[in-house]
Amino acid sequence: MAELPSKVHLNSHPICLMIHGPSVYVDDKQRTWLHLVMETGGVLQVQLRQEDIPCGHIALTTSPQTSSTRPFMLILYAGSQYVDSMYRFWRIVNHIKEEGVEEMMLELIDNS
Repeated sequence: MAELPSKVHLNSHPICLMIHGPSVYVDDKQRTWLHLVMETGGVLQVQLRQEDIPCGHIALTTSPQTSSTRPFMLILYAGSQYVDSMYRFWRIVNHIKEEGVEEMMLELIDNS
């Protein structure tokens, strides 16, 4: 019997991601996403990993430091990128589900 692929590329992305804690976004389906900001070769990238976190374990934050380092909200735009609360555009580099875990990589589009 053939094995199912462990890595699947997804085309259906969250419509909206809103900040809900120091390292957490919540999407339009109330799923929680952990985030990691990286800079690779001068390009800002955000890695998001969907993990279920009980709401009671998330400390809501609106500190100036948090809001200046990552957007408060990301909204799906034209199906292949997001626009954030600071009107910056983020390209979806990949969105996969591997061994039951959903991950998405976003890359800031340089508007200069």
